[in-house]
Amino acid sequence: MSQTTIQINRAPVLALWATVVAERIGFDHDEALTLAKAVTGLTAQSKGRRLGIFKPVPAELKKARATKHDKQYHVEFLGRTVPVVNTPKGMRALNKDEPIEPASVTKYLEGKFGDQLTAAHDAMRDLAKAFRPEELADRAFGLYAKFRPTVPEDATGWGAKGVLDLDQIRALATATNRVP
Repeated sequence: MSQTTIQINRAPVLALWATVVAERIGFDHDEALTLAKAVTGLTAQSKGRRLGIFKPVPAELKKARATKHDKQYHVEFLGRTVPVVNTPKGMRALNKDEPIEPASVTKYLEGKFGDQLTAAHDAMRDLAKAFRPEELADRAFGLYAKFRPTVPEDATGWGAKGVLDLDQIRALATATNRVP
């Protein structure tokens, strides 16, 4: 019998969920991986600023970053504005002005989930399939909030592991009206 709970922190859970969501709404696998990593980083930065762990980026630095790539544009995804560029290999989200490498995201997910990556991916994929793509795009972060590991909301929760319950994710998929 497969394990139904995983001790893990929130960042890789969000990265995997965001990958699944991005694929469901139409991005190819490599594009989805980079969008997921960017959203995870942006979410961590936002929470880190709220907790006082990170200082806000000065406006002049934001402007310099925004003009570095003249073909840069933005994608709205999971409530975040993600900077992206087109590369010869396809669209890639940016991290500190550099295109994110999909292989690095795959390695990250494999390292964090270990032998439970497939089970977690399958549960999340089933949840994503329970929604039409346009509905999922609107509801994805709220769904994540329902199943993400519970950790303290203050600074003690930063990087802390919680329980990801795959049965809870499966139950969310079953509780919705399945898309034909």
